Formats: sequence, structure tokens, C-alpha cells
Amino acid sequence: MHKRQKYRDLITQTFDFPQRDFKEEKNLLYWNDLPLMDIIAQYGTPLRLTYLPKITQQIQKARRLFNASIANNDYRGDYHYCYCTKSSHFSFVVEEALKNKVNLETSSAFDFEILKRLEEKKKIKKEAYIICNGFKPQNYIDKILEAYANGYKNIIPVLDNLDELERYGTPSEPMNIGIRIAAEEEPKYEFYTSRLGVRYNDIVPFYQQKIQDNPNFKLKMLHFFIDTGIKDVNYYWTEFHKALGVYCDLKKICPELNTINLGGGMPIKHSLAADFDYEYMINEIVSQIKITCNNEGVDEPDIFTEFGSYTVGESGCVIFGVLGVKNQNDRETWYMLDGSLMNNLPDIWGLSQRFIMLPINKWDDDYKHVNLGGITCDVGDYYNSDAHINQVYLPKIKQGEKLFIGFFNTGAYQDTLSGYGGIKHCLLPSPPHILIDEKKRGEFTYKVFAEEQTSDSMMKILGY
Repeated sequence: MHKRQKYRDLITQTFDFPQRDFKEEKNLLYWNDLPLMDIIAQYGTPLRLTYLPKITQQIQKARRLFNASIANNDYRGDYHYCYCTKSSHFSFVVEEALKNKVNLETSSAFDFEILKRLEEKKKIKKEAYIICNGFKPQNYIDKILEAYANGYKNIIPVLDNLDELERYGTPSEPMNIGIRIAAEEEPKYEFYTSRLGVRYNDIVPFYQQKIQDNPNFKLKMLHFFIDTGIKDVNYYWTEFHKALGVYCDLKKICPELNTINLGGGMPIKHSLAADFDYEYMINEIVSQIKITCNNEGVDEPDIFTEFGSYTVGESGCVIFGVLGVKNQNDRETWYMLDGSLMNNLPDIWGLSQRFIMLPINKWDDDYKHVNLGGITCDVGDYYNSDAHINQVYLPKIKQGEKLFIGFFNTGAYQDTLSGYGGIKHCLLPSPPHILIDEKKRGEFTYKVFAEEQTSDSMMKILGY
């Protein structure tokens, strides 16, 4: 007789499960120990959740690993954690990060409006480092200069091109600056060199001609970032060592240079099978900087990072309910969701991003191969493969039963790219957004940050 295969069996036989953030009890999924079915019963679906303690956990983990590696390698520089605001600008995210005394990285003139409000609420001190990246329009540069004149003396604009420096004019007093390296892209990429930053061969001559004898600026930081992120692959290490070579060449003629900025790109979990070794990778980064600098006879720099997705990504979750089942032919079954994947998780549609996707209930049931369909009329509003396999398996649904599905580690970029609170495809509303905190172990608090978007707000935007 054929043994009945439960969904729980599929997961436990495929992955090391349960995991720190995910467990199943009595047929139900718990995420960070949160009773997700109880939350659904209270707030309905579709639903967006932010679990605030995860932000602090991520920051403390990275800081602990970098500081441990610095101590173990007898490294003579310091580590500084910056939060990349563009990954999520929401006040509750930035303020949670700032509880951990992080610094901030900006990418827009409007970031300085956030800075003003944080200062008014006494959430940030002017001693914080403010790292200003990006190709900068004049209003962005004006805001940098204004903040510098108002007391943010640790603001560091990172030059993105050779013409940017002249646009700062004469600051109120000598200003620290950085230069971003334009890294070579991966071979499979459409372009050879990143559009962001200054070419390797131009950096030293530019410093000698424009900065070395300029009394208004001091070069303090060299910024290095790979678009594909921090990975233990030959491509990353090749570009990393090229950047270290430029740092050492500059340091020999620029004594004020004392910082290397690794940017962002620390991976987060997009699969239950993810096995990135954070401790190993961070130790390799620190030890390679030390070895290279010692071989070149220069001091080891302070290390900055600008972690965005790493900081906030694993704090987010989007939950959908299954509205109905459609069998379109003998092989294809569709679970139709009560919201839109492309509206609420645009990276699925735009980048074919895979997230951790799990059912909230029915873990004790049989499972089958299905496709997930969003509720819009767009052909691209679907999800049909997980990160570890080119298929989706979920519990079977019988007549009258409800199935709820969660997409996890969705906290970075999805709200911004989908146009939070704006007009969505097919006039579908933004779902309710619930903030979750934990005052003590197992004691959760829930706050409605935003109710479901109303038709009146849409009509106002559209001019009706």
C-alpha cells in the first residue's frame, strides 16, 4: 500500500528543518515563533508583516563577527556599520537600526529630510557618519553641504565621477570625501564596467591633480562594491584585490586615507537550503586586507559596510490566501491568490527573484505540484519555482478548505519598488502592514502601521 506523503515530510526530508526562524507545530507554521495563523485570523489577507527584532539581530550579528575577526587577526583598524536607507526608508526600520548606534548611507537629497526628522526626535546624533553615494544632482550636493555646515562633520560624500568635486565649491571648512571604484562586472553581465564610480586607472591621477594640494578636501575613504554582492567566488576576490591594490597605491601618497568601504551585498536567506558561511567570509575579508596592507607596507584601514538588504530583508513577510483552484489542463494546477505577486513583491516579476515560500497551515496534508497566480490580469503575475527546485509544491486543497501562503525575507526594496501607497496594477490596494515587536521572550506586540489602502486615496491620486 502506498504510504501517504505529507507536506511536512517533503520539507523535513529536503531541508535541515526546523530552523532558527522557521518551525512547524500542530500543522501550522511559526516564523520567529510568531503564531501566523492567529495573526491572519485578526488581520486577514493579503497582509504585510515586519518583525522589528530581526533588524537588531542582524546588525549585532555582523558587528560581532567583524569585531571578532579584527581581534583574532590582530587587525589595527575599526569596524563601522552603516545602514543603507534605500533598502527601506520607513521610520520604524531606520529607528530600529539606530537603536544599535549605526551610521547611515544616503542616495538622494530627500534622505536629508529624513535626517532632519530623526534629529528632531533625538534618534540620531551629529557625530554619526553619513556616507553619501550615487550620481548626485545639484540639490543632493546642496543638501550635503547644508548638513555639513549644520554640524554633521562626519559626513562623507563619495565621488561618483571626475566632475563631481568641483560642484562642492568651497565648503565651510575642509571636508572629508571618498571615491567609489567602478568595478568590472561579471562576465555574463551586459556591460563590462559598472556605470557607478571612477575607473581604476583614473583614481590615482585624479587624486594627484585635484585633491592632493586642495586645501578644501581630504580623501578619507575608498569605496568598493560589487553588484552581485559578497560571494566566495573568484570574480569577487579578483575585484576585491584590485581594489586593495588601488587603496595601497593611494595610501602611499595620501596619508589621510584611512578607510575602505565594502558597500553592501551581504547575502540573506532566499531558500531553506541557504548555507552562506558569514563567519568564514568576514574573516577572509579582514585577513586579506591585513595581509595585503602588510605586504605593501601601509597601515590597515578602518572598514565600513553599508548593509541594506542584510539589515532589513529578513524582517519582512507577505502572506496571501488562496481564493480558488483552477485546473487549466491535465498537468497544470493554479492556486489563485487574493493579492498580486507583481504588485507586492515586484522582484519576483522584475528580477525572477525567489523568496522562501511556505504554507502557513495544512502541513499534515498531501501535497502536489502547483503554480501560484496573482489576481491581476497580467500574464507575468505568477510564481512557479523555488530557489532550490524549478517547481512549487504545496498542500492539496479540498472543497471548502482554506490555505494561506507566506513569502519570507521580503523586507528590503519591495515596498519602494512597488510604489508604497500609490497606484498599483489593476487598482489593487496596498495590503495592511503590521509591525511586530517582542518586549520579552514570546511576548509579542502588534501595531497597525497602515490599514488596507482605500479607494478614496486612489481616486485622489488619479485626480477624480
